[in-house]
Amino acid sequence: MGQNKLWHLVAYDIRDPNRLRRVAKHLKGYGERIQFSVFRCRLSNREVERLRWELSKYMTSEDDLIIIGLCSSCVSRLRKSTGDGWPDEPPSFEII
Repeated sequence: MGQNKLWHLVAYDIRDPNRLRRVAKHLKGYGERIQFSVFRCRLSNREVERLRWELSKYMTSEDDLIIIGLCSSCVSRLRKSTGDGWPDEPPSFEII
């Protein structure tokens, strides 16, 4: 039974350098960094909730996190100044 995965934009603002490094390192296991504090991840709803829970272990109340789900139409309209767009096909790795 496969889970429906969509692209998500994950952005964060972490006030402490040590927590910042831990959050960034953790997110590398979920997706690709597209800017300093912004990642793109292809996730199911369950994986989004798991990611939120895992990151809450590193973050404090002074830190901020936003995870934005993107529909196919939104992804097709995304533009960035470097590299290719966001592919519709899933990445070659699977989060377990």
